Amino acid sequence: MSGEPARRCGFVAIVGAPNAGKSTLLNQLVGAKVSIVSPKVQTTRSRVLGIAISGATQLVFIDTPGIFAPKRRLERAMVAAAWAGTEDADLIVVLVDAARGVDGDTRRIIDGLKAAGRRALLAINKIDLVPRQRLLPLADSLAAEGLFEEVFMIAGLTGDGVPDLKRHLAAALPEGPWLYPEDELTDLPQRLIAAEATREQVFLQLAQELPYATIVETEGWEEFADGSVKVSQAIHVQRDSQKAIVLGKGGRRIKEIGARARAELERMLGRRVHLMLFVRVSENWSEDRERYKAMGLEFES
Repeated sequence: MSGEPARRCGFVAIVGAPNAGKSTLLNQLVGAKVSIVSPKVQTTRSRVLGIAISGATQLVFIDTPGIFAPKRRLERAMVAAAWAGTEDADLIVVLVDAARGVDGDTRRIIDGLKAAGRRALLAINKIDLVPRQRLLPLADSLAAEGLFEEVFMIAGLTGDGVPDLKRHLAAALPEGPWLYPEDELTDLPQRLIAAEATREQVFLQLAQELPYATIVETEGWEEFADGSVKVSQAIHVQRDSQKAIVLGKGGRRIKEIGARARAELERMLGRRVHLMLFVRVSENWSEDRERYKAMGLEFES
């Protein structure tokens, strides 16, 4: 007997309505940026694993797309991926935006988990943006659902309350060996991380609906002796008019997207990056089975 605590390991699914702050919370729990973030809803398209250590516990967080009422094939695949994340998880955290409260999407999540016979933890997020007198009635009404084992008040952006949530999760996961190397933060391959960094800038810099009509693919990855890497990517859009918007007048918009994506990639990868971006019109990319497979989504959802 060594006297050391037994190792624990397990999967924690973070679910919530679109823009509830799931990716921001994941990055806060991991202590590094592993999932892209933007103010627009439905930024996360597929499952992202973030890996963290707390004492003798390795926590494997599943950041899922927002759950909402889907209309198109891509949306159906995203929602299916979110529900699949809950099925694979040892623990589930339902994230609720304190300002929005229980909207239709959150009600859909609560009812879905009840129907599946699952229990969950509740994290009321963005408490820094809501008067305190509104928080207790919200927490009480959600606790009355009979779904939640514990309630946490957090601010994912600032980290307020997140350490308490993380400690509780670490203690509640089952005993077992760690599944990933101690220094690993995500299971995403570097080519996909690079594509996500560029897609984040597409969401941040392009207005309204256009980001939802795009997909970014890493087509080339060339390592150099000095440790730098050349990354070639295609931004696929659905129409010629969208291509013109992404390029911008004199190519200024695509240059700005590339510059910011390259800076973010260099920070994430810890080395110099040469980023080459191209814009292509692919009218039916959202109906391409292989692209769904590359994103880890089920085409027939």
